[in-house]
Amino acid sequence: MDQLLTLLEDDQIPEVKRTYVTVILPLPLPKLYTYSVPFHYKDNVQRGIRVEVQFGRNRRYSGVIYEVHNQAPEKYAPKPILSILDESPVVTDKQFKLWEWMSSYYTSTLGEVMNASLPAGLKLASETKIVLHPNFEESQIYLHQLNNKESFIVEHLVERSVLTLDDIQKLIKQKTVYPIVKKLIEKQIVFIQEELKNKYKPKTIDIVHLAEPYKSDPTRLKDAFALISKRANRQMETLMAFLQLSKEFEEVTKKALYEKANVDSTLIRKLMQKGIFELEQKEISRLNAYEGEAEGNFALSDMQQTALDNIRSEFEEKNVVLLHGVTGSGKTQVFVELMEEAIQKGKQVLYLLPEIALTAQIVGRLQKHFGDKIIVYHSKFNNNERVEIWEKTMSGTPIVLGARSALFLPFKDLGLILVDEEHDPSYKQGDPSPRYNARDTAVYMSYLYDAKVLLGTATPSLETYRNVQQKKYGLVEMKHRFGGLAMPKILIVDAAEETRRKRMKSHFTPQLLEALQETLDNGEQAILFQNRRGYAPVYRCDSCGWTVECVDCDVSLTYHKYSNDLHCHYCSYHQKMPKICGACGATHLVIQGFGTEKIEDELKIYLPDVRVMRMDWDTVKGRSGHERIIQMFEEQKVDVLVGTQMVTKGLDFDNVGLVGVLSADQMLHFPDFRASERAYQLLTQVSGRAGRKKKQGRVFIQAFDVTNPVLHEVQHGDFDRFIKREMRERHDFLYPPFYRIIKIQLKHKKDNVVSQAADFLAERLRHKLGHRVLGPATPGVARVRGLYLMDIMIKLGLNSKGLKFTKDLILEAQTELKQQKGLSSVRVLVNVDPY
Repeated sequence: MDQLLTLLEDDQIPEVKRTYVTVILPLPLPKLYTYSVPFHYKDNVQRGIRVEVQFGRNRRYSGVIYEVHNQAPEKYAPKPILSILDESPVVTDKQFKLWEWMSSYYTSTLGEVMNASLPAGLKLASETKIVLHPNFEESQIYLHQLNNKESFIVEHLVERSVLTLDDIQKLIKQKTVYPIVKKLIEKQIVFIQEELKNKYKPKTIDIVHLAEPYKSDPTRLKDAFALISKRANRQMETLMAFLQLSKEFEEVTKKALYEKANVDSTLIRKLMQKGIFELEQKEISRLNAYEGEAEGNFALSDMQQTALDNIRSEFEEKNVVLLHGVTGSGKTQVFVELMEEAIQKGKQVLYLLPEIALTAQIVGRLQKHFGDKIIVYHSKFNNNERVEIWEKTMSGTPIVLGARSALFLPFKDLGLILVDEEHDPSYKQGDPSPRYNARDTAVYMSYLYDAKVLLGTATPSLETYRNVQQKKYGLVEMKHRFGGLAMPKILIVDAAEETRRKRMKSHFTPQLLEALQETLDNGEQAILFQNRRGYAPVYRCDSCGWTVECVDCDVSLTYHKYSNDLHCHYCSYHQKMPKICGACGATHLVIQGFGTEKIEDELKIYLPDVRVMRMDWDTVKGRSGHERIIQMFEEQKVDVLVGTQMVTKGLDFDNVGLVGVLSADQMLHFPDFRASERAYQLLTQVSGRAGRKKKQGRVFIQAFDVTNPVLHEVQHGDFDRFIKREMRERHDFLYPPFYRIIKIQLKHKKDNVVSQAADFLAERLRHKLGHRVLGPATPGVARVRGLYLMDIMIKLGLNSKGLKFTKDLILEAQTELKQQKGLSSVRVLVNVDPY
């Protein structure tokens, strides 16, 4: 006591250092925000856990702690964190390093990367709306387990249907409500409304148990029967049914008891109230469980074994290897062998696919080999499902199969990344930021996790092949189809000549129709490819040429016969078909062009008995849309599958004897420097769907310009000739893979404002970068969703220092632009490696 008094008198009390945390918020903020840590939370804060914080006026968010330190911010007084939401980190150190790299390379903020990475279930905000869970009626059994505040929230939800987190704060008169809401979500009493829009119903089962003391001492069951009134026959029957089921099964589900005793939840609830039953809610995986037995290793062909040995050899020296195998060569089985080796070493495997449509087929094959060691992750999963997958990945589930967003999962010990169809443009994220390329990000992750990357494709991207030529990546080739099957016979059909001779039947050449009929007569199936959805892309006046355009975008509206109206494929606008011309008043309006819907419709005219199904964006909405169509085609309930590029990507059907391409010209003449590359890839890939198992398939490619070199390179499978010609053109015209491109797009609701801003930004950049800056220029579609667009393109060498200098310069120019009067509201989007 005397020593303490002495310290007080001499002002010698040691200064207690305050604890602060730097937090990443799910917002596009240029800098991270620092918060103070109240003393009672001091021992609980750690990097990677979520905390509830206030940002702005009464707006609350769940952010992730990026750093714990003792340095107070200099320019503002920090607000305290309001609560801690996790006991252990939900984001790992390696994920933070990945976020940092993506933020730096793709010129996005850490908040934007976090927003793309975390499932919405981990990103509650004050405006988040809470509703009762779809299973609320069944969940009422658990209401007696709620505390007073939780019960109060549920009572108000029953009355009001929807509450925001702000509403809940006012109701219970408490600032910190995240932990309470989190518990209600975990108990499946409430639900986030945005999840309800996806019509998600969690996959859970209710297990019925005997309550104590009957559970541990079955001899006391006579006491349980005594509790049931003699008049309560249905309760007695329910208990008897349970006892019978418990002899047959280890666990008695509520559903099984319903069916056995022909009862509902009311009777079970009454037996629970009497202390006879208790209910355990058991959540099972939302990934459909594999019910078969895992099969052993498949016998590899000599070519597959050689490829596998060569990959192992290449991996000894290089982190990244390209497996270049023709369509149908059996690349997937080589993948399986490598996955098996990685799992045996205790490593995790990430299997990336460009299209959700592929997951249904691939996961079925992998489950036959690996059983339930696989989880699937893609955008069609609900937010709650994504949280479950997030947690399973962090706990070490061996195989994760998914689209590009699966890169963000918290892997425990990643050892192998497989990038299937590595050339596919779907691996590039468009909007929102970060605009990353999943293939390139996977390569960075190989260094981060000390993992290996295998890029698989029949049609490598020029960037990947250039890295092979420079010895940065290894190369393994599979030049023949599995089983010695011949590659499909490809025929180029001159649609211009058939049109001149007036032999065309709508959009079908007589050669294609004849081949379709032969294929169906042989009991085989066919795929028709047209890379445009809808019925017809143009609705115009036959008198003056006026076309119906979107009110918010500078594009014509596409006619959809199914809904009998016109749709914009850039925004959600749609309208009924006008009966008179908006310009001259004429009444003769016609549709022009064709899409997948028209092909499906008109094919039935020429082949009346054909069973046709369409696979495009309009038909695969919903989580099981892809799987349903693929399954029907596999089961041969469909004769002809008409589709967009979805049908070109790695799908494997045994009975396809014919592939038809309705119009190759629109791919070949698309105004883009990658047009030839994309056309070669699409045509080769869709051709590869034919004749994969039984006999040589046939491919008919209709084109008006049959002299295009790409068509002949596809026809003869001449990849070497294609790659030499395309590489030479790219080099001569300063395009990737010899140069790097950064695209800057400006958006504003006023045409003159966006033009002024683009001129200002281009001039600032040109001052330092000179001729490397191209534009500004108006893009092909000059207005989208009511905003006018202007593009600036920067071409750079491959020097990394020059790239960093340019990105820093762009950020400086953006800051200057925001300070200009009248230009601060212009949106600027920066896209590194945009194509």
